[in-house]
Amino acid sequence: MSFETYVLKSLKDGLRYVGSGENSHERLRRHNKGDYQFTKGHRPWVKIYVEQYETRSEAMKREKFLKSGQGRKWLNENLK
Repeated sequence: MSFETYVLKSLKDGLRYVGSGENSHERLRRHNKGDYQFTKGHRPWVKIYVEQYETRSEAMKREKFLKSGQGRKWLNENLK
């Protein structure tokens, strides 16, 4: 089983969202359905970046980094 760290972008207001899980396609579907409180008001979402990991802890560690100041800087520089 593999795990993913993913970045979504709101087509409504350009907001960026970082998450992780086993299946980023299913998570994107659920974000667009409105299943998650934070992302519900910013629909629709598109996936703009995905990284694959062997363990949940690796994916969550990367998610935590991408949500940090340095991680946001990395995303800004690499997702132009």
